Amino acid sequence: MVSENQLQTSERWGVFELSLSGPDVGNPFVDVQLQALFQHTTTARTVTVEGFYDGNGVYKVRFMPDAEGEWSFTVKSGCSELDGAAGHFLCTAPSADNHGPVRVKDADRFGYEDGSIYRPIGTTCYAWTHQSDMLQEQTLQSLADSPFNKIRMCLFPKRYSFNTNEPERFPFEGSREEGFQWTRFNPEYFHRLEKRLVELQQLGIEADLILFHPYDKGHWGFDRMDRDTDLLYLRYVINRLAAFRNVWWSLANEFDFMSNKTMDDWDCFFQFIQEKDPYGHLRSIHNGTKMYDPSQLVLYDHTKPWVTHVSMQYWELSPVTAWRSRYRKPVVVDECCYEGNLPQRWGNITGEDMTARFWEGFARGGYVGHGETFLHPEDIIWWSKGGRLHGESVPRIAFLQRIFNELPVEAAPLEAFRDVPTIGVAGVCYLQYYGNHRPAYRELPLPEDASFQIDIIDTWSMEIQTLEGLYSGISRVELPGRPYLAVRARLAT
Repeated sequence: MVSENQLQTSERWGVFELSLSGPDVGNPFVDVQLQALFQHTTTARTVTVEGFYDGNGVYKVRFMPDAEGEWSFTVKSGCSELDGAAGHFLCTAPSADNHGPVRVKDADRFGYEDGSIYRPIGTTCYAWTHQSDMLQEQTLQSLADSPFNKIRMCLFPKRYSFNTNEPERFPFEGSREEGFQWTRFNPEYFHRLEKRLVELQQLGIEADLILFHPYDKGHWGFDRMDRDTDLLYLRYVINRLAAFRNVWWSLANEFDFMSNKTMDDWDCFFQFIQEKDPYGHLRSIHNGTKMYDPSQLVLYDHTKPWVTHVSMQYWELSPVTAWRSRYRKPVVVDECCYEGNLPQRWGNITGEDMTARFWEGFARGGYVGHGETFLHPEDIIWWSKGGRLHGESVPRIAFLQRIFNELPVEAAPLEAFRDVPTIGVAGVCYLQYYGNHRPAYRELPLPEDASFQIDIIDTWSMEIQTLEGLYSGISRVELPGRPYLAVRARLAT
């Protein structure tokens, strides 16, 4: 029967959770299956959702309603204690900060399901939820004070340079010393993860969940599970987490470094997630690089229909133009090196360089991800463990966010400007970024029959100089001869 404390209301795109009591003998994680059929009373539309075992004889079904009004549900299960449970709940209007899950709007853009625009400004904290509670709280505060609206994070713990501490909990029951029980999950691990997903949601941050990664190398064995175990894990994760609107699925970080997985495996995982996720959360996969040998770059075929957007690792941003043309999907360069001072070449670019990479990627119609890797006496480095941000790029990224939020929603790269990345709407606005080039002046070919206001934007000092007068036709703009400048021309009103 339905538990007495079951909530009977849920806001649109919130989580309605059905909790049921059932058997706790044997291995309920695999022995007992259940699903619920949800039906919208007015439209008669139905959604089937699989449930999961939450330990201690408790079974749950989570549902993210996408329409207001009354919904009914009926549970089906081979277990008589669960089969036939039924009820209904009322889906209310979404709260002010709830815009629904992020979707792909077109070949260049993302948007929330309610129609509002979403521009990913992401960062990376691979193992932040595997740290102490105090450090996790500090990470959340840093995120609250930042411009970031997406975070890349691993479900499995990570063992890598500057990150060798053993986590307290794992997704599976067991331990490294005693071995893991590959058909038994650890509900307590997921309870704590879910708490963080809700807290990210409250901050307006999307959780780009990395499902597999190569940073194990047999230490725990999560990177060497067989396909049946991989699929059991994916199914449990989807059934538990898909109802959270701010979840994205990243199949893997540096997938090509996982030598025991084949392209057929990755195709299988993509299609499995696409089939099992009733809400169609975003799906992509992240590649590795060997910067010293670009010929070794291995990319997944992002044209495949189960890939919603491009997630790329690359150390410079000019290829964004080609990737947009090739894949016809939004391009997110989630990793372009990290601001910091680590000895590894991927972890020691300057704040100026990180800021410049953001500007070039966005001006080319893509999106760019941040990461920070400064040495720390206790190895508390943002890119892996979170904590505090120490770099110079974050306020500049916030400034970029402000500038791009002022562009029209339909702004896109303007191909007529071939010598410099330019984004905007022809005849309405133009935004050019010059990067490390420092021209003495530029001539902008503006329409003859309209007047434009021109701004010189210093992307590092975060200063905007508005030029006197209005401009039309071929307009010469004198520049101060410094790098990292942008010029914006907007139709005068």
